[in-house]
Amino acid sequence: MATDVRTRLLAGVTIPAHPLALTPGRAVDERAQRALTRYYLASEVDGLAVGVHTTQFELHDDLGMLAAVLALAATPGPLLIAGVVGDTAQAVREAEVAARTGYDAVLLCPFGMSDSGPDAQLARARAVGEVLPVIGFALQEAVGGRPLPRSYWSRLFDLDAVVGVKAAPFDRYRTNDIARALLEHDRWDRIALLTGNDDTIVTDLVTPWRAVVGGEERTLRVSGGLLGQWAVGTRAAVAVRRRAIDLTDELLATGADLVEVNAAVFDVAHGFAGCVAGVNEVLRQQGLLASSLCLAEDEVLSPGQSELIADVRKRFPALLDEEFVEEHRNAWLD
Repeated sequence: MATDVRTRLLAGVTIPAHPLALTPGRAVDERAQRALTRYYLASEVDGLAVGVHTTQFELHDDLGMLAAVLALAATPGPLLIAGVVGDTAQAVREAEVAARTGYDAVLLCPFGMSDSGPDAQLARARAVGEVLPVIGFALQEAVGGRPLPRSYWSRLFDLDAVVGVKAAPFDRYRTNDIARALLEHDRWDRIALLTGNDDTIVTDLVTPWRAVVGGEERTLRVSGGLLGQWAVGTRAAVAVRRRAIDLTDELLATGADLVEVNAAVFDVAHGFAGCVAGVNEVLRQQGLLASSLCLAEDEVLSPGQSELIADVRKRFPALLDEEFVEEHRNAWLD
């Protein structure tokens, strides 16, 4: 299984982080949840990530609800990645649920760990790797991540079960640490580097990291991304990832436009406070979700964020799939 997942990741992937659709009573809205999955599949994504930050970490407070949400997206074909949280025992339980539901790999989210130090994270990765192949995760501090030294990543890459790493620190120095640690590792060409940096998506997709290691010249590139930003404008995201193979001035300009879109969606003006609600708000304004509600009552849109989102929808309709969603929305919801 690890070999298959590794091969698919290294071939290049566009993987949206699946949002959580809720009714006004904060129950799972199965109709909308399935519609989102249909939207992503119609956009020709390579995989789906469920139970991750965009799916709301609070979902993990109820293992039964988590299992149900994982099952709703468990469609044959795309690479299925389940986010797991908490200390080792909880993460292993969640990985076992994901394995029974047909998931292919696990994203190791640091949220909810009583000790999120390097040694504890490595021990958890080792244990979860006995259940499913694992993808490491550098999560930005604003939403619960913590800085990890380059030595941590080298030790993580030693584990045979590790098939990928999601770099999402929203920090160029820390992203470089991860890329350099992988580039200098013996398994550098067997572990996929995925971007999760929503503010530098295109930059990450086109950046080569180069080094001479043991007399061998190596070039490492991002294999794609696993992103909350790609939960909206998903068809456009697939096209951007494919176009990144051929660097052009137009693509770099698109990257700058995408940063503008992301600033509104992820609520940069308020320190990312409304980032999950912002993803839901785009989908609500497009008619795919009934509301932007989150499980946590304090996870809400910031003042003026809804208006900013409406503005970028008008300014950058192609990047947010406006025509595509309008054309197919009713079919996905039926």
